[in-house]
Amino acid sequence: MTDPAGPPAETPATRAAEQAEQRAETRAIRRRWITIGEGVAVAGVIIAGLSFWNSWQEREDAAAQRAVEQQAERSAQRAKRGRVMLVTVAADDDGIQFAAQAGCALQSTTIRFPTALGVGEQSTVLDHRIETGWIDGPLLKLTDGGADRREGRLPVLIDARCIDEAGERHEAAIYDVIWRTEPGFLNGRSLRLRGLVRREGVSGDGQRRLDTLWTGP
Repeated sequence: MTDPAGPPAETPATRAAEQAEQRAETRAIRRRWITIGEGVAVAGVIIAGLSFWNSWQEREDAAAQRAVEQQAERSAQRAKRGRVMLVTVAADDDGIQFAAQAGCALQSTTIRFPTALGVGEQSTVLDHRIETGWIDGPLLKLTDGGADRREGRLPVLIDARCIDEAGERHEAAIYDVIWRTEPGFLNGRSLRLRGLVRREGVSGDGQRRLDTLWTGP
């Protein structure tokens, strides 16, 4: 049954309450949008800061890597500049003639042999050679009783000095003397030296390292 009285009449107090409620809701909505905007702005600042940091860190890492590479290159250049690097010039029945790498004038060398070979230290100043006569007796004796034709390597320690446009270089290094035995006159044998090959640089007690490398022919 319908209420004959109908809906209650709107009063000024009711309208004021509704308006106050609408204004409060509007302010709440405005505050929410402001809060969202502030959050977006803060997030933007954080993202920009992180991007800047990453970019700066990448530049720092790249600079550090370049510094490491440059230092390694300088160290390699210094090591290379410190090398004398002897090379074979000629090999004949009398021995091996050698010289320093191109551009470095060889001044002197001291050549040492494995202790077990029983060959004394040798030095060169003007004519830089390893003479066959220094080592043929011991090597032929050690290889006696086998085939006439044999090949092998004899490690020797060479302390060398040379001079180029940058100054003096000095290096102690172990080289392999490549040798071969051949049949000689009246069933004898002869020793021929064929070349000089660098094995490794040494520091400290080079003679001990040399003796370790020598295991016999």
